[in-house]
Amino acid sequence: MKDQHMNEMPLMKEEEGIVLFYPNIPSNAVEEVTQVLHSRWIGQGPKVAQFEKEFEVRFCEQNTALAVGSGTDALHLAYILAGVEAGDEVIVPVFTCTATNIPFLCMGAKIVFADVDPETLNISVEHVRRLITKKTKAIVCVHYAGLPCDMDELKEIAKEANIALIDDAAHALGATYKGGKIGEITDFTMFSFQAIKHITTGDGGMLTIKNPELVEKAKRIRWFGIDRSAKQMGNWENDIREVGYKYQMNDIAAALGIAALAEFDQTLNHRKSLFAEYEKHLVGVDGIKLIGTGVKDREHAAWLCTVIVNRRQELMSKLRAFNIESSQVHYRNDRYTIFGGRRSDLPNMGAVEDKYLVLPLHGKMTIENVAYICKVIKDGW
Repeated sequence: MKDQHMNEMPLMKEEEGIVLFYPNIPSNAVEEVTQVLHSRWIGQGPKVAQFEKEFEVRFCEQNTALAVGSGTDALHLAYILAGVEAGDEVIVPVFTCTATNIPFLCMGAKIVFADVDPETLNISVEHVRRLITKKTKAIVCVHYAGLPCDMDELKEIAKEANIALIDDAAHALGATYKGGKIGEITDFTMFSFQAIKHITTGDGGMLTIKNPELVEKAKRIRWFGIDRSAKQMGNWENDIREVGYKYQMNDIAAALGIAALAEFDQTLNHRKSLFAEYEKHLVGVDGIKLIGTGVKDREHAAWLCTVIVNRRQELMSKLRAFNIESSQVHYRNDRYTIFGGRRSDLPNMGAVEDKYLVLPLHGKMTIENVAYICKVIKDGW
């Protein structure tokens, strides 16, 4: 049975084409946003605070959530709070959105790329261990496609080195690891609410913080370095002691987020049902490997459906002929000039870079759409 709010959406018809992504706009979004537009606050106001509290209850009761203007804002805040400075080394995944790593370029930190685990496309724990030096300040992991990384091992490495572990959970809203929620396991976790994520606020993000002593500092940095609460109460000393940024979320965006939280369980369950349908049809099929299956101790958030195939371009052409979109979405970051050029010590990434492909998975799809896509694939390319 499909979720009720999914039935209210115009669903994909195969003959009209199946797109790779589609924004998930909740049924009560217009009402929530309209209330804000008729209120006193459209910038950072009571809706931002409400969104943060509701998010904490759902995803990170042990941590504090701060809403920001983008996932990249949240990552930059996390890196600052972790104490990363110019010259420090940070171990990061080579396979991720560039937003994970670009803030380090602005901070003057030295990016140390870690290889992928070929079974999950997450960061390779074994490679991370080998990359630790006395200059390492932090490890960043990305839960690719929504499947959590090997968090116990990464936490152990970070603890031994006495450094921060930061997770980029842009793909992983609603994911769990050994019963624990992604969002409250590590020192800092970033979530993205960009247009095509599980929850969208148009654009936006959330940073969850484990150490309560860092929360007020994070709030100041989020808003130009100013103690916003003190300023509003009229007792601000009119001085700025920290470099801050304009990273706050606004109430219009927060209203979209609040509306999405109300439907999140249905949204997540629908996405997981689509991923399960891909698994049902594709696991065991010759010539194609579905990434993120067979792991029993963690729960996949089903943001992407990624496969490993030979002759990728031929499969993409075949899918396009049947009006089905596909793409790589993310690329190895060391291919970009800004990161210094391609590295030679990432053999697992090299082995899969011409083979991975992302298939459609979003809220307007149906189980029948997935079955159709899988039939096209199994017919050969």
